[in-house]
Amino acid sequence: MKVHGINVHGALIDKQTRCKHYDKPIDIIAIKFKCCETYYPCYKCHAEEADHQAKVWGREEFDHKAILCGKCGEELTINEYLNSNSSCSCCNASFNPGCQKHKYLYFEGNN
Repeated sequence: MKVHGINVHGALIDKQTRCKHYDKPIDIIAIKFKCCETYYPCYKCHAEEADHQAKVWGREEFDHKAILCGKCGEELTINEYLNSNSSCSCCNASFNPGCQKHKYLYFEGNN
């Protein structure tokens, strides 16, 4: 599905990047997976569709744009996202703070 002109893969249920696994109003980010440079709404969607294991972004790569805000379409760097206080720096939309529990699945050194 195209979200703000960007292909997002997975079990999306709307154009703000919500998926069948995470569908609350604040579940509006997609993550570009390092292993395939492909946006997915969550790690579960990647596991269901990708034909490979996910890889985490290394600390030295945290300046890469790898987070898509489903509300405004802004691509945030990993650092911008990790330091965002769970909101988009462009449109101020709130992100799900519960995503912080899963950041170790995407970003090195975030246990």
